[in-house]
Amino acid sequence: MTALKLPRTLRLDPSDTFVFAHPAEPGEWAVTGSFLFWDQDLPALEGKARAAFRSGFVGVTSLGFSTLVVVCEASEAERDAAVEDLARHIQERLGAPDRATARAAAREEIDFAASLCGVPIGSVVAMHRTQTNGEISEAFRTLHQRDAGTPGADRLHAHARAFRFVETDEEEPEERADLIGLARASTSSGT
Repeated sequence: MTALKLPRTLRLDPSDTFVFAHPAEPGEWAVTGSFLFWDQDLPALEGKARAAFRSGFVGVTSLGFSTLVVVCEASEAERDAAVEDLARHIQERLGAPDRATARAAAREEIDFAASLCGVPIGSVVAMHRTQTNGEISEAFRTLHQRDAGTPGADRLHAHARAFRFVETDEEEPEERADLIGLARASTSSGT
């Protein structure tokens, strides 16, 4: 029997707290969250809303955003609780007509999130979301822990590189964010 795996929000540094208007708490069960953008004018998104669209997974407890998720084992009870948390938001915040409809939508989102977890437990997943011709698409990148015993690995610096990129769904132009500059700006403004 295959273990049930689901993604959890991951915060490696404080960047999500200033990249997103509403960051997820670390350790929440997560879904991709594209449904939050279906009725928005995506080309008009700016700043933190644009960052959330482009790279934010959604924590099912807070509906907050997280840049990264980590693949974790989950029990059936935890999966069911994640479905219920998300169903509550879908009904109360997004206007599903009843709990059964909200639960069905939440189950579909959780099932899709689980389908991203066909990698080893502890793998980190990042997402890049785009809109092309009115359609939202998601591309995922998976990072695995670097094995110091990998041929060619630099033993002296093996611990300095915690992850390596191993999979890309499609080639995208590289985007860069000045996280150090953002952190300094946040610190100097007193937030």
